[in-house]
Amino acid sequence: MSSQILWVLLLTFLINLISTLSYSVRIVGIRTRKIAVSFALFNVLVLISRTANGFQAPILANIVEKTIGTHQPDPINQFYWILWMTSLATLVGALLIPSFQRLFSYAVSHFSLHKSMPKLLMSGLSPAGFHLVRSNTVAPSHLNITQLVNKGPIPWRVFGFNVVAVAVLTVGVLASLYAGYLNPDLRTTSSNLSSVINGLATILMFLFIDPYLSILTDEVTEGKYKEPAFRQQVVLMVIACLTGTLLAQLTFLPAARLIVMIAERM
Repeated sequence: MSSQILWVLLLTFLINLISTLSYSVRIVGIRTRKIAVSFALFNVLVLISRTANGFQAPILANIVEKTIGTHQPDPINQFYWILWMTSLATLVGALLIPSFQRLFSYAVSHFSLHKSMPKLLMSGLSPAGFHLVRSNTVAPSHLNITQLVNKGPIPWRVFGFNVVAVAVLTVGVLASLYAGYLNPDLRTTSSNLSSVINGLATILMFLFIDPYLSILTDEVTEGKYKEPAFRQQVVLMVIACLTGTLLAQLTFLPAARLIVMIAERM
């Protein structure tokens, strides 16, 4: 395995880990009653994720370019390694959510008190910060899974939209890059089609998923919706996210061939 693909796998893990942890930010905002501060602090991690995403695609594109016109093996296995890494990162992120909620709640409270990002970072890197991490690292409660149905109805429509959106976002860039390998003459066109594909998934996110969670967040803060039921919704969205990454592994190759077909007919 080349060093390039190792870097891509590492960046993929980081991107999807942060994406999964983002579902718990609303819970932290509700518990601390500081929703705006919670999202503002999490944007630091989002910045890291986007930076990693900016490096991931060019490195992967370079791997594909080097295989075109040479006798190197088909890179499809490397793409499937990346897809498996997205599922692994999502699973790890789901398991870390209880611990992340506790630590992030502390970060929100600390920042609200001192109003200083450098002080927050220094606090996290201090011996007390490391002790805080150890003491707040907990395993997920199985009750959050076994009692999902008992806490309220399952929003299957939103669940399904989230599965599809995550699957499309997962394969969007990867399928377009592999489509460039399948038809090297149209690899630039195929690569640019990824923005169209990801745009469709983003529309699903903004029209159905984010508004749904935002409404529930406001209703919890207003006392109209119970917090345990809201945690149920978050757990369901995380499960949908994991399901979407698994679905992406089945749709990757058909998606790449579809992109080639669209590029050829443009």
